[in-house]
Amino acid sequence: MIQIDKLEKNYGKVQAVRGVSFTARDSRITALLGPNGAGKSTTLRILSTVAEPDAGKALVADLDVTTHPMEVRRQLGVLPHNSGLYARLTGIENIRYFGRLQNLSKQELEPRIEALVEELDMKDFCSRRTAGFSQGQKIKVALARALIHDPQHVVLDEPTNGLDVMATRALRSIIRRLKQAGKCVLFSSHIMQEVDALCDDVIVIAHGQVKFDGTIAQLRDHAGTEDLEEAFIQLADLREERKG
Repeated sequence: MIQIDKLEKNYGKVQAVRGVSFTARDSRITALLGPNGAGKSTTLRILSTVAEPDAGKALVADLDVTTHPMEVRRQLGVLPHNSGLYARLTGIENIRYFGRLQNLSKQELEPRIEALVEELDMKDFCSRRTAGFSQGQKIKVALARALIHDPQHVVLDEPTNGLDVMATRALRSIIRRLKQAGKCVLFSSHIMQEVDALCDDVIVIAHGQVKFDGTIAQLRDHAGTEDLEEAFIQLADLREERKG
């Protein structure tokens, strides 16, 4: 389980995150929604131990990300918005490198790589250097890298960005399988159709604050509309921003 409690983060005079609190539970898929600049990426960076909060806590499996960062990283599999692959390494080498960073032995690592290559349908390209990979190929390698140590908690930052229809469908199937395996899945997206198709719970962040925390059905009921995009616009106060 992932728990965020009264999280705050400032960049100079800009208050990026203002008292954000929510919980993402095991065996559920939780969407983190918000317009650009809402505080989503900052929250995910703190959760991933890349940034430190100015106040509040972020817990992964009851481990504080600030005081136990190494233990948290073993619990987390993170797919960042930018895949960040090493261009001179092959797909396999990128995955293997991260497995070694997680202290996996060769006996553990190689079967896991083989299984992920099969599951993600990467046989045709995984032995090539990642320079020149398509966006879909990069996402698959980055996802395999995130899952190589079989983490209980998976954080995906706009995972389908730039993917074609078939690659998007394949990724959705993988996310559903993670849920079925009892994993805690937290991901951000701007695609409401994707959220509607995948998610159990939704967190809406705007202006660095949580505007909604509940299920998809509760979100529609709260906003008084079946249109998920319209519900999001209302809760994120986007109309007021456009008027201004």
